[in-house]
Amino acid sequence: MRQDDRVTDHDPILDPATMRKHYRAEGLDETELADHPMEQFARWFIQAAQAAEQGAVYEPNAMVVSTADAQGRPSSRTVLLKQYDEHGFVFFTNYESRKACDLAANPYVSLLFPWHGMARQIVVNGTARRTGRDETAAYFRTRPHGSQLGAWASAQSSVIHSRAELDAAYDELAARHPEGEQVPVPPNWGGFRVTPQTVEFWQGRENRLHDRLRYVAEEAGGWRVERLSP
Repeated sequence: MRQDDRVTDHDPILDPATMRKHYRAEGLDETELADHPMEQFARWFIQAAQAAEQGAVYEPNAMVVSTADAQGRPSSRTVLLKQYDEHGFVFFTNYESRKACDLAANPYVSLLFPWHGMARQIVVNGTARRTGRDETAAYFRTRPHGSQLGAWASAQSSVIHSRAELDAAYDELAARHPEGEQVPVPPNWGGFRVTPQTVEFWQGRENRLHDRLRYVAEEAGGWRVERLSP
C-alpha cells in the first residue's frame, strides 16, 4: 500500500452494512423461460450487450470462473466468455495457469455472470474439458496481434521478478513477430468448454424477494426448471 493510500484516523469509515440497492426490476416467471437454458442465456446475453451499449453493464461477457484443486481449495477469477452454443460455454487460457491446473485435477467448475446494472446474474455449474486444437487455433487467429504475443509472453500464474521482465519478453516476441505476421498458437494455450449441469437465472426484486429459476439437467435428457427461494 502506498503512503497516500493508507487509512488515517481522520478518514471516514465506510460501513458496507449501510450500502443498499433497492431493486425494482420486473420479475422472472416460469412461463417466460425458453425450453433450453442456452437459449435463455442467449436472450439475456443479447439484452446485456444492449445494456452495455448504454453504459449500464460493463463487459457483459465477463464471468467469474471458480475452480477447486485436488484438495478442494477454491479459487476464483474473472475471465472473458468467448463462445457459447447448445453445448456450453467456452473460454481460453494458459494450460499451465492455476485454473487450468485445478481443472486438470477437478473438472467441476462454476461460472457467474454478474450483470449488476440490470439486477441480474446467471450462475452455471458444470464440468470443463479442453477444446480441440483446431477450435483453439481458429479462435487464436481472431485475437489482436498484441494479445497473440501476450499469450506467449506470459507464463500465467507463475511468479516473476518484475514488470520489466514481462515487458522484455513481450518486446522480444514483438521483434520476432512484427505486426501483420501470423503468430503461432502456443502449445500450452487453449480453450475449455464448460458443459452445464445447472443454470440459474437470478432477477433482483423488491424487498430482497428475488426470482431464482434454475434449469437442472435430467439423466434421461432434457431439463427441468425449479424455483429457488431467495
